[in-house]
Amino acid sequence: MRRSWLLHGLLSVGLFLSPLASAQKEKKSSSAFSEKPTNLKASIPPLTLIYLKRQHGDIALRPFFDPLLPNEGIQGAELGINDNNTTGQFTGQSFDLKKVEIPLEDSLSERFKTLLKEGHHLFLLDLSAEEQVTLALIPEASEALLFNIAASEDRLRGADCRKNLLHIIPSHAMKADALAQYLGKKRWQKWFLVTQSQPEDLLYADAIRKSAKKFGAKVVADKPWSHTFDERRTPESDIPVFTQNTDYDVVVVIDTERMVSDLFPYRTWLPRPVVGTSGLVPSPWHYTHEAFGAQQLQNRFMAANGRPMRDKDYAAWLAVRAIGESATRTKSTELGSMKSFLLGTDFALGGFKGVPLSFRNWDQQLRQPLILGAERGVVAIAPIEGYLHPTNELDTLGTDQPESTCRLH
Repeated sequence: MRRSWLLHGLLSVGLFLSPLASAQKEKKSSSAFSEKPTNLKASIPPLTLIYLKRQHGDIALRPFFDPLLPNEGIQGAELGINDNNTTGQFTGQSFDLKKVEIPLEDSLSERFKTLLKEGHHLFLLDLSAEEQVTLALIPEASEALLFNIAASEDRLRGADCRKNLLHIIPSHAMKADALAQYLGKKRWQKWFLVTQSQPEDLLYADAIRKSAKKFGAKVVADKPWSHTFDERRTPESDIPVFTQNTDYDVVVVIDTERMVSDLFPYRTWLPRPVVGTSGLVPSPWHYTHEAFGAQQLQNRFMAANGRPMRDKDYAAWLAVRAIGESATRTKSTELGSMKSFLLGTDFALGGFKGVPLSFRNWDQQLRQPLILGAERGVVAIAPIEGYLHPTNELDTLGTDQPESTCRLH
């Protein structure tokens, strides 16, 4: 009865869209937003957002069956622009998106400075942590707003934090804490940690160790993976040997490129679950997530792009929506007003996760629930029930204010 009443209510206000309705809506949107809405004030220029990324070089480590998606991220931003312009028809505001892809041989800093001189001040950064810090430190960028949609390194929220850099993508610490909370709920407190050798793997593994200590788990084995398979060495032979002689509840594999992590399930010496970057994976989004109205976002993205939404798409969509929400609520596109609202206590962004999302004022990370997903389903959403916080339970994920090393400057 309750479910039937709720569904009726959602349908009555248009918050729930069937796949067919979503597809029809997206077709209308694609044509509607190829032109400016007719009822916008002609005197108000559109607010242009820059999607900034580097061209990809050779991706030697990527599995052949996991192809690179050239428009990953940008397609999420495009959907966000459509959503902003839907609201903008009633507020007299409009939004544009400009994709700027910098060749590897060109100077990222110089191209960025040129964009600033052209009057652009809102940037979605699909860049490495090092590149983001470099851009944030450019004096001309002190008044810009940079949204990190790609780099999870904790140092961007710590020692390398900057006033003009806001973080949409979750940090390694947030993902590690989400995983630790669920493992704690299951009382799987003895962890066998396996780490690949890429720089991001080492950073993520360090966050896993800190989360184990934070939530009372124990890393009973901590081993780097450096094996290479040939005709004489196979996963069936190496992984059981690698994981024997230790008693553990779960195997935590950290392999951000997913070159070997998918080989561990069903091959460990003890019959234990695999988590981390394979098996049970913490992430900001999951293609099967449908609760809290998420199915309508999934349907609209699929109808527009012919594929499921990924983490970077979701992060880019959130960044664009955060800008749109700020412009709508402040009735202004003035940068100072927008940033004050974004980091203020009145900002609340809907992200289809059941609770409002907001920015932490000490490190400018977007606080948000994280999805713990398996290959074809959502297992849980963190924060896990029972993990409490004096002010906001979302702050049980990641570095809380008392432990933060961020000194915004």
